[in-house]
Amino acid sequence: MTLLEVSGIHARYGSIEALKGVSLEVAEGEVVTLIGSNGAGKSTTLRAICGLTPASEGKIVFGGEEITYVPAHEIVARGIALAPEGRHCFPRMTVRENLDLGAHRRRGPEIAEDFARVYELFPQLKERARQKAGTMSGGEQQMLAIGRALMARPRLLMLDEPSLGIAPLLVERIYETIAEINRTGVAILLVEQNANYALEAASRGYVLETGRVALANDSASLRDDPEVQKAYLGT
Repeated sequence: MTLLEVSGIHARYGSIEALKGVSLEVAEGEVVTLIGSNGAGKSTTLRAICGLTPASEGKIVFGGEEITYVPAHEIVARGIALAPEGRHCFPRMTVRENLDLGAHRRRGPEIAEDFARVYELFPQLKERARQKAGTMSGGEQQMLAIGRALMARPRLLMLDEPSLGIAPLLVERIYETIAEINRTGVAILLVEQNANYALEAASRGYVLETGRVALANDSASLRDDPEVQKAYLGT
């Protein structure tokens, strides 16, 4: 079943049109990736879906309901959460306080279950629960950004450049955790500069070029495509 359907969306930053008719789909429980060069519109696509950079044209449907012009905070409540590029943890707040923010739209005993789940996925966060987020490494802050998004209990988790600026060993651990999250039934829409990681993690992918979808296929086919290899896989 289709969970997210994006149809012909356009988005602008002032006079600059960043998205020029992007369409994509994510099924329930699926991992889908967006790959492309810097400035292709990958992050803007995620921002449009979650309402941070509203679409000026087109349509976004989530769980059978249109959310194109729904406010960002309401989109979170409906089941979409974003771990943004650059992590954007609150540096003067503790790990625990950052995670609390992820659940600020929710009430009830399930929140304690979600804390336990995040700490199980990322034991380092439990060990550093009282530590200021700004004193942690980039990899640990990325874990915190993903954990904070999970505290919203999303049906769709959107990850923007989770490997950016992180040591290779930690990147591997984060991708192992992404697979664990997906196995629980959470669908994932992944933006990743490292196309090798992205296509390994996802079942399908879209290649964005200058605000448009240039190519869409299953991950194996994209990995074998000569143009994708040349432009994004370093082969």
